[in-house]
This record gives sequence, structure tokens and C-alpha cells, in this order.
Amino acid sequence: MPKSAKDRIERRQSAIHGNGVFATAAIAKGEYIVRYKGRLRSHAEVDADYGELEGSGHTFLFTLNDEYVIDANFDGNIARWINHSCSPNCEAILYEDEQGRRDRDKIRIHALRDIAPGEELSFNYGIVLQERHTPALKKLWACHCGAPHCTGTLLQPKRRRKSHVVMSVD
Repeated sequence: MPKSAKDRIERRQSAIHGNGVFATAAIAKGEYIVRYKGRLRSHAEVDADYGELEGSGHTFLFTLNDEYVIDANFDGNIARWINHSCSPNCEAILYEDEQGRRDRDKIRIHALRDIAPGEELSFNYGIVLQERHTPALKKLWACHCGAPHCTGTLLQPKRRRKSHVVMSVD
């Protein structure tokens, strides 16, 4: 398992949204920072628990694969506080289990570029919804990252091929 930079990050108030995760020391490009942790649940379980709730556009759910979701509302760690940005300094990488056991796949956060002490960590959540991206949905999933090329929404353009990882975090 790669050594993480989790001892060089902390949670605090963010200008992007609510809580955020910030570097307390330099983090090098490509470095493994932290694993996204939470309770492993089926899509059906998550839909049953959260499907009918009025959404705020912010959750601690991370789609792991076609079978499972990581629900960081339970047993979540600091990674759940990493905010979205249209110009991210990190990326979420899916590590598939070598024996094909889908319940053992993992999401790890890595630095896309060098990150300076005090800088907020962010990645593109890559949220792809099946339904039409209406103005109401875009408002629900509004982006406040402040990046020069901010799209104004966490929703990603629909692609012909299936999206691999979908994420939303508060």
C-alpha cells in the first residue's frame, strides 16, 4: 500500500463550501494523499435511504463501481471534506481489486500537481446524472469553486460511454 500524505492535511472552513481539506505541508505532484473511506453499500441500499430525501446537492456518497457506493456518512474520514473544483489540484483514482472482488475496490486521492502548504485540496467530482440537466438540477448542483473557467455546476456533460466514478461530497 502506498504511503499517504494524510499527516500533512487538515480539515477547516473553506471559501468554496463549508468544510474543506487543506495541506499543512508541501505535497508533491502524483503523491498519494488519502483514501476515501466510508461504509460500503449497494446502490439499492443508498437509493432506499437517500432517494426520496430533498437534496441539497451535497452528500458524502462516492460511486465505487456498478455494484457499490462508499457512504462516508458512516465511518467516513477526512477525504469526505475535499471540495469540488473545475480546476482541481487532486484526482480520485479507482484502484480495482486484483482478484476482481468489487467489494475490495478503493478510491484514493492523488495530487495532480505540487500543492503548497495552506492550499485547499480539490478534485472534479465528475457528477453525471441520467436525467436531463435542467436549470433546477444545475442550481441544485451549483459550483462555487471560483476557478477562472468554472462551469457553474458540478454536473458533467453527458458522454456516450459510461462514466466510471461519480462523486459528491459536502
